[in-house]
Amino acid sequence: MHGRGADENDLAPIFDRLDPEQRLLGLAPRGPLSLPPGGAHWYRVARIGYPDPGTFHDSLPKLTDWLDGALAEHGLDHSRTVIGGFSQGAVMSYAVGLGQGRPAPAAIVAMSGFMPTVEGFALDLTGREGLPVAIAHGTDDPVIGVEWGRDARDRLTQAGADVLFREYPMAHSVDPSFIEEARQHV
Repeated sequence: MHGRGADENDLAPIFDRLDPEQRLLGLAPRGPLSLPPGGAHWYRVARIGYPDPGTFHDSLPKLTDWLDGALAEHGLDHSRTVIGGFSQGAVMSYAVGLGQGRPAPAAIVAMSGFMPTVEGFALDLTGREGLPVAIAHGTDDPVIGVEWGRDARDRLTQAGADVLFREYPMAHSVDPSFIEEARQHV
């Protein structure tokens, strides 16, 4: 899932890096909101770590309905699905993959994001033992500080997930070397 102000095509080049043999089905939804400064968004930014509840609660069921429908259309199960994203897309990946009552995915890839705290929404970290999660974050990220990636790492590690965590001396972006490591991990 893409970040704030981007669209469903933003992370498409990563599909080829994650699956060079093109054995897998890569799907990329578009955030349902159109907000300043432009592009698509998953939620309005209230403050880092805490998405705006109204827009988050509006977008999340649209995203899960889309995902559930796309998987059903292709005869796929959540247990064979890797959910991932960058920035707001990483936040939504945690919400979809770890949200209370949601089916467990095969793995999660989260780049430069955070685990959301939203009134009326709960993450469920129980039963996540062994879940592969690959997290990447820039140490110089001025948008979502690296402490948010470290927090996700710590919470998921404590829950028993199999966490690959990488920090890079960069801003709010993706280090290409992480994609290969994530591919091996998930």
